Amino acid sequence: MGTLAFNVSMAYRQAAKASARWGETTATATLTSPTSRRPRRCTIRTSLTPKRPRASGATRVIDDSIRSFVSPVTEDEKLLQAPSEAADFTRTDPWRVMRIMGEFIEGFDNLATVTKGVTIFGSARTDPSDPQYEAAQETARLLAEAGFAIITGAGPGIMEAANKGARMAGGRSIGCNIELPFEQGANPYVDTLINFRYFFVRKTMFIKYSNAFVIFPGGFGTLDEAFEALTLIQTGKIYQFPVIMFGRHYWAGLVRWLQSRVLGERKISPGDLDLILLTDDPREACSAVVEAYESQQRSLLPREQASRAARNAGRGSAISKI
Repeated sequence: MGTLAFNVSMAYRQAAKASARWGETTATATLTSPTSRRPRRCTIRTSLTPKRPRASGATRVIDDSIRSFVSPVTEDEKLLQAPSEAADFTRTDPWRVMRIMGEFIEGFDNLATVTKGVTIFGSARTDPSDPQYEAAQETARLLAEAGFAIITGAGPGIMEAANKGARMAGGRSIGCNIELPFEQGANPYVDTLINFRYFFVRKTMFIKYSNAFVIFPGGFGTLDEAFEALTLIQTGKIYQFPVIMFGRHYWAGLVRWLQSRVLGERKISPGDLDLILLTDDPREACSAVVEAYESQQRSLLPREQASRAARNAGRGSAISKI
C-alpha cells in the first residue's frame, strides 16, 4: 500500500472511531503524493449516528414485497450484476461458469434415473388447512401410485403437500431447493434433495425430468414456471407436455385475460390456449398426465426409428467414402 492510501486509511479509521460514540467528527492526516514530494494535510470528515446497542436476531432486513438493494446476497444476483470494472469479468465470471457447470452435473447425476416425473408448483405460503394444500397432496398421491416421481421446489406450502402425498403413496419425492436471500429449508417429506444457486439451472431440471406440470395457485414464481413451459411447448422445444392449472376460480381471471386481450389482439394463436387444462379434480389431473405420458411414449418410437435410420445412413456414407 502506498503512503497516500495508507494515510487516508488511517485518518478515516481515526474519524470513524471517534464518531462511533457521537455524531459528526473529523480527523487530519498528512498525505504525500507519489508524484510530488510536497506533503499535504487534509481533513477527513465522517458523519455517523450515535452508537446504539445491537439487537438480537438477524441483521439483514428483507422486504418481502419490494426489496431495496443493499448488496448482492445470492449467487444469482452476483451473476446478473454488470461488472463494476473491466477487470472484474476476468476475475469472477469465467470461474462462475465452472460453478454453474458443476450444478448441472450434480442435477443430472442425481436425477438420471427419473424417467417418469411430474413437477408440482404452487405457493410456499399455502397453509396446511387450505383446501388447495389437501388437493395438492391428493394429486401427488395419485400420481405417485401411477408410478410418477414427484418433483417440487422443496419448500413449504403446496410444495410440502406434494412431497407429502408422494411419500404417502411410497413414491419418489424429489426437492430442488434454491438459494434465496432469506433462508428456505427443505420440507421434511423430501427424499432426494438437490440444492441450487442458480434459478435457470434449477428450472432446466424441472423441465428435463418432468412429463407434465401441475400448477396450483401461486405467485410470481409459479407464473414464471407456467409460462416458461407454455413457451417451450409453443416453440416446439417439448412435445405432449400437459400444463394443468389446478383451481378454476383462482386461474379464471388470467385465462379470461388471455382470451380477451392476448388472443383478441392476435398476440397468440387460438390453439395456444388449448395448451392449458383447467381443473379442480385431482383424479382428472392425474388422468390427463397418464394419457399425455402414454402419448409421449407412442410418439417416441417413430422419432427413435427416424434417428436410427439417419445414423445408419450417415455411417454408410462415411464407409463409402473410405
